Formats: sequence, structure tokens, C-alpha cells
Amino acid sequence: MGGLFSKKKPVSRVTEQDKAVLKLKQTRDKLKQYQKKIMVNQEKERTLAKQCLDQGRKDKALRLLKKKKFQDSLLEKTDVQLDNLEKMVQDIEFAQVEIQVVEGLKGGNEALDALHQIMSLDDVEKIMGDTEDAIAYQREIDDLLAGGAGVEQPDDDELLAELGEILGAEVEEQLPDVPVSDMDLPEAPTHDLEPEKTKPQQEERTMVAS
Repeated sequence: MGGLFSKKKPVSRVTEQDKAVLKLKQTRDKLKQYQKKIMVNQEKERTLAKQCLDQGRKDKALRLLKKKKFQDSLLEKTDVQLDNLEKMVQDIEFAQVEIQVVEGLKGGNEALDALHQIMSLDDVEKIMGDTEDAIAYQREIDDLLAGGAGVEQPDDDELLAELGEILGAEVEEQLPDVPVSDMDLPEAPTHDLEPEKTKPQQEERTMVAS
């Protein structure tokens, strides 16, 4: 019964690279602690060397200074080791990123290959050809239903002419109506009009009258 209700152990996501990075970082932290300890001791020994000089104990002061120099060399070595550790950590972390990129590209290529297997170039060409045939067939059906004549597209000249007629009609509608009222207009004469006499005849009549 206990086996039926036992929970499955979760799969660890920690890789060997993660463990290596963790170990490198722990070593780095220990080196930094070691450096800090050396620097504290150096400060103490420097204070003691100064006290020995004040007391006239020059030999002991020299021994303390020699010890300090040795510790300086240890600090330089630990600095180099720290640099190497930091570089190693960065290289591993960058390699992990590169692995993720490669895995992503691999997955993308596999997905594309699967899609290409589902639909090849020949399939696409066949589908496009079938689509064009279906459109042409539907147009024939539409023409038959319309009485055998397809829908003709209007000519641009006809459209422009019709537009001109519409604009002309709108202009006529906008013109004001001229009122027509009963006005006293002279009647047109019914008899023949005498021709206008010439100017010399009029002058002759004037001279006779005088």
C-alpha cells in the first residue's frame, strides 16, 4: 500500500555544469576569506614591528617585516588564482548559454523538417493549381446563372460621361427660377413698317419748308 501512495522523486534540474560552477564559486569565496585573514595578520604584525623598533628590538622587527613580505607574495598568488576561478566560471556559464542556443536551433530545425514532411513543395503547387481551377470553375457557374453573359466591367469613359451628366443636373437645380409676371409690353405691329428715310431727303424737305 505504501508503494501506491508514495510520491515520485522529482527529477533534479541541476546539471553537472551547475555543480562545477557552484564548486568554483565556493573555492573563490574561501580564497577571499583567506586573503582577508592574511591582511588582518599583516596589519597586526606591522603594528608589532613598529613597537619593536620603538623598544630597540630591531631584529624582531626585521623578522616581522620579512613575514609580511612573504604574506604579500601569498596575496599576489591568491589574486591570480581568483582571476583564474572567475574566468573558469564565466567560461562554463557562457558554454551553458551556447548549449541552450544550439538546442533551440536543433529543435527549430526538427520542427521545420516535420512541417516539410507534412507538406512538400509539390503539394503546395498542386493546392495552388487546384485553387485556380476552382476559381475559374466558379466563374463559369456564375456566368451560366447570369444568363450566359458575364458581368461586364464599366468603361472609364462611360463613367466619366455619366459623372458629367450628374454634375450638370446638379448645376441646373441650383440655378434660381426667373419669375414670369404679366408685364405691359408693346404689341408687335401687324402692318409693314415704312423704310427709314435717308438723311438727304429729310434735308430737302427742310429747305422747301423754309
